Amino acid sequence: MGIVNVNDDSFSGDGTLDLEEALQLAKKQVAAGADVIDVGAESARTNRDAIPVDEEVARFGGFMERWGETMLTADPVDAQQVWPPVLSANTWRPEVVEAVLEMGAEMINDLGGLPTACNARLAAKHGAALLVMHTMGEPKIPQTEQQWPDVVAELDRFFREKLALAQSAGLSEEQLVLDPGIDFAKQCDDNLRVLKQVDHLAVFERPVLLPISRKTVIGDVLGIEEPTARDAGTIGLLASGILSGAQIFRMHDVAAGWQAAKILWAVVQRGK
Repeated sequence: MGIVNVNDDSFSGDGTLDLEEALQLAKKQVAAGADVIDVGAESARTNRDAIPVDEEVARFGGFMERWGETMLTADPVDAQQVWPPVLSANTWRPEVVEAVLEMGAEMINDLGGLPTACNARLAAKHGAALLVMHTMGEPKIPQTEQQWPDVVAELDRFFREKLALAQSAGLSEEQLVLDPGIDFAKQCDDNLRVLKQVDHLAVFERPVLLPISRKTVIGDVLGIEEPTARDAGTIGLLASGILSGAQIFRMHDVAAGWQAAKILWAVVQRGK
């Protein structure tokens, strides 16, 4: 899953309000092997206020209007790549979710943690997939002091509740993806425990996405403050995640992620 931030305050400094630049980044990521392009129009940083709904919708609109024509000149990197790539919208407010689904988004990456069934109903109405992320509280509000006695037990409780809520809203199991929410309402040790026990989520029989790219947990462990200097650590987490059973990895550096995944998969499958 490639990351395209159509904003000017991304935590890793890769956001842009230049539509052409954003589209070319998406095309570059697809050429590097991305199966999904995850477009965000608002930074998830909690030291920034939420932007107005109409501004977020307008940023999405410009990108999605030209997404189809941009992909007409793109080609898959290999026979295994999902083609055409899935277009995901990283958002949380129902007004925005409804708007981007009407624009053609095929997946909603809901960083709000599905507090109500509203976004699930909207995804069901439009036949879209829904990615449910573990978090606590409303986005844009810091949860830096949150402590979990047993974070894996919390994930189990959370996903049982949210999957039932989503299915009661009309979504099938096949439309749901799980995200344990690395760095969201978690301390460093919580993140590391989640990453070590990704295989626990196999009980839900749904694809698991790991949003590992340039995360704070990498900086905490390696002592690296600058997010763009955390790509090597990101690859380490990607390898760990693959061996633990995760299926989707949200990446800034798609080329490095694709190559690491490809060679590791070859070793696992063909080196027996």
